Amino acid sequence: MVRERKIEVMHDELQNWKSYLLFIEDEMAFIQGLLDSYVFEPSTPNLFERLDTFKQHFDTSKKNRKSLAESIRKHENGLGGIFECVEHECDNHYYEKHQNLKDEITDYIKNYINLKKEVYDYAGSVLKKKKPLY
Repeated sequence: MVRERKIEVMHDELQNWKSYLLFIEDEMAFIQGLLDSYVFEPSTPNLFERLDTFKQHFDTSKKNRKSLAESIRKHENGLGGIFECVEHECDNHYYEKHQNLKDEITDYIKNYINLKKEVYDYAGSVLKKKKPLY
């Protein structure tokens, strides 16, 4: 019974991770659209270099997200195989792999949130000012 509960918890975590990565994918599309737009004050020093740096960081983050999504897919496929394992050593190996993947996901999300915060902090400070209507 404990084994089935652990498998259920891991399955739920995998579903949450997949959902979160899909949300991040949509959010990245919005942020990249923002970075490619013309809503920034063009006279800002080093504007284009800074925006280009953010784009490069987002490209890297996007590749990492895709890699993690693939790792989750493979790990999820292996979850079904755990029922076929009779030995608890197989379970322990899978639990260890799950924890390692959990750590990777947690690190990725933390890094992504920091990158997003940097972009929003910078973008908010260099947006074009709305002209008065008179």
